[in-house]
Amino acid sequence: MSVAARTCAISLSEIAMLRRYRLSRTTQALVQYFVPKLLPMSDYAVEALNIVRTFKDGEILALNDVTLQVPRGEVFGLLGPNGSGKTTMIRILSTILKPTSGTASVNGFDVTEHPQSVRRSIGLAGQFATVDENLTGFENLRMVGLLNHMEKSRVVKRSHELLERFGLSGAANRTCKTYSGGMRRRLDLAAALVANPPLLFLDEPTTGLDPQSRQDLWSIIEGLVEEGTSVLLTTQYLEEADRLAKQLVVLNHGKIIAEGTSDQLKARLGNTVLSLSFATTDDARRGAELIQHVSTKPANVEGTVVDITVESGPASAAEALRRIDGSGITVVGLSLREPSLDDVFLSLTGHKVEDTDTPTTVEDAKGRRARKARS
Repeated sequence: MSVAARTCAISLSEIAMLRRYRLSRTTQALVQYFVPKLLPMSDYAVEALNIVRTFKDGEILALNDVTLQVPRGEVFGLLGPNGSGKTTMIRILSTILKPTSGTASVNGFDVTEHPQSVRRSIGLAGQFATVDENLTGFENLRMVGLLNHMEKSRVVKRSHELLERFGLSGAANRTCKTYSGGMRRRLDLAAALVANPPLLFLDEPTTGLDPQSRQDLWSIIEGLVEEGTSVLLTTQYLEEADRLAKQLVVLNHGKIIAEGTSDQLKARLGNTVLSLSFATTDDARRGAELIQHVSTKPANVEGTVVDITVESGPASAAEALRRIDGSGITVVGLSLREPSLDDVFLSLTGHKVEDTDTPTTVEDAKGRRARKARS
C-alpha cells in the first residue's frame, strides 16, 4: 500500500467510533460519503480467491475454485458457454449472491462484509435490458440517478450527457417501448453509468443485437476504457472477446480451464489452422482419419468440414492432399488461416462455445478430479 493510501485510509471501526461522539447528521453523512472513496485500493478492481458456489443444498456446483484478478483501466473477459458460471460470478461480485466459500473484493471492499460500498462503486448491465418501457429514455436515467441519491440538478445534467454520448438525444422524450433492441441496450448501459462508477460489470451485453448494433456498443465500451473505466465482461461471442478483452479467463463447468491474452491462448494451438471441405459427411470423417498424422493436434470434424491445427501451413496442406490423393475422396475446398478463439475453445473443451452446458454436480467434479489424478 502506498504512503498516500495509508495516510487517507480510515477503517470502518473508526467510523463507528466517530458516530459515538454524536456528530451532526450532516457530518456523519459526509463521513459516510467520503470515507469509501478514501479507502486504500489495490492495483486490481476485482480480486476473487477460490470462489465456490453451489445450489440445491450443495448438489449443483456452479463455480469450482475460481480465482480472478481484474486489473484497473482495461477490459477483462470471462469467456464460456451458457451454464459455465459466468453470470453466477458476476452476481457474486455485484453482491446479488453470496459465495458458498472463498473471498472476493471489489474496488477494495469485501463483497460479503461491505456490500453497500461495493454497490456504490460499480455499474451493472445484465444480459437483457432492464429499462422501464413505459418511461422515456430521459426518465429512465433520471430515475436511476435519484435512486443513487444524486442531486437533482446533477442527475439532469448527467442524463443529458449520457443520452448525447449514446446517440439517444433524439429519442430522449420517447417511451422506451418504441426503442429498437440496440437502443434499449445502449440505454441500459447508459443507466449503469449514471453514477459514474469506476468499475462496470457487463454480462453478455450484446446478446440478441444485430451486427451493426453490436459494433456500435463495442465502440462505446472501448471509449469508456480509454477514459479509465475498468470493465469485467462476460461473453460467449469469441469475436467480442478477441476485440475488447486484454486478458481472458475461459470457464467451463464452473472451473477455469485457461487464461491469458487472446494471442497467448491462440499460440497454444499452433501457427495455422488447415481447413478442408468435402462433398459428404462420410468423406469428411474418412478424410480426417487420413490426415490425422499431419499434426500432433486432433482433427475436428463438423459436417463436411475438417479443421486441424498445424505448425507449417503450406507444407502440411501439401502433405494432407498427398494422403487423401488416391483414396477416392473429393476435396472441394481448402484454406489456411490463423487460429481463432473458437478453435481454442473447441480444443480445450471438445465443443463450441455457444453449445449449452448441463449443470455440473458435485459428484461430476469429484469424478473429474479422480480421473485427472489417475491420468
